[in-house]
Amino acid sequence: MIKAKKLKLLPNFTRMQIKKASYIISNPDYEKCPVPDKPEYAFIGRSNVGKSSLINMLCNNEKLAKTSGSPGKTQLINHFDVVSSGVTEERKNQETVYHWYLVDLPGYGFAKVSITSRRRWEQMIENYLRKRENLSQVFVLIDARHSPQKIDLEFLENLKKWEVPFALVFTKSDKENQRIVSKNVKAFLEAMKKTWMFLPMHFVTSAVKKSGRDKLLNYIHELNGELAKKD
Repeated sequence: MIKAKKLKLLPNFTRMQIKKASYIISNPDYEKCPVPDKPEYAFIGRSNVGKSSLINMLCNNEKLAKTSGSPGKTQLINHFDVVSSGVTEERKNQETVYHWYLVDLPGYGFAKVSITSRRRWEQMIENYLRKRENLSQVFVLIDARHSPQKIDLEFLENLKKWEVPFALVFTKSDKENQRIVSKNVKAFLEAMKKTWMFLPMHFVTSAVKKSGRDKLLNYIHELNGELAKKD
């Protein structure tokens, strides 16, 4: 698995744009995923956290990932092929184009499914996260409207155990008072400090207002650049 280091974002400079994003395939098994020939960024979160809406917002395509008001709609490993371009502080006058995979993973949590189905999803997700060799970073979505949830913190502990690199994405920030959003984000990070020595990168987003989009895309662009240096 590719281990992407934590980066210090370059404020207001790095600019990444999605040139193309298209659906490729859905699979129930990581071994049937596309050839691992490019960096891969996976998105996952508790059911009904707004994952599909966030993906569509990032790619500027409302129909890319299927959205639903019913939790548990995503049941497979969904791959999207993405082409992006941008510039960085190091190469101010040179646009760099990157090809990468965006992955929409099934949610975890309170989806109304059978115990058998839930266990099958959990095993599918674990196998993917632990064995997908080109997985560069996982973006774990957290609902900014709520105080820290045990299920989210437990999932992060699993990522620690599996040594999977990740960043946090707080969603639905437009659906609550900003003071409360800030309080919830701070509380979540404080809860992590009880078992984590270092905190991950985090982003506060809104699919409706498209807030946090540039910072998140720029982060992916910086990661792509770091990974390209290793090739």
